[in-house]
Amino acid sequence: MSEKIYNIAVEATMEVIGGKWKPIILCNLRHGAVRPGELKRQISGISQKMLTQQLKELESAHIVTRKSYNEVPPRVEYSLSEYGESLSTIMDSLCDWGKLHIQTLKNQGQSVTLLQD
Repeated sequence: MSEKIYNIAVEATMEVIGGKWKPIILCNLRHGAVRPGELKRQISGISQKMLTQQLKELESAHIVTRKSYNEVPPRVEYSLSEYGESLSTIMDSLCDWGKLHIQTLKNQGQSVTLLQD
């Protein structure tokens, strides 16, 4: 197996949580376990296939845990793993910066709406 080389540490971070959907998924999981259907409703524009794929990738990176309940009908919930919880301050910072950016856009006269806080 060849050695993995990163030029700077943020490359390792982005390899795991980068892309359009993963940060949004992680921000939606910050406050507790969520069922896939509820997560899909919270994330505008994501397809079921993409949500499933991204959750599997985050699960294989040990960032997210999947819990299945032995019920009829079956119930599944996703939540941040203990390791994934270590991203909380990063996700909080990204959300805070997003709010600042939205306010900056508004101050520039752009029409912007934030649905969730």
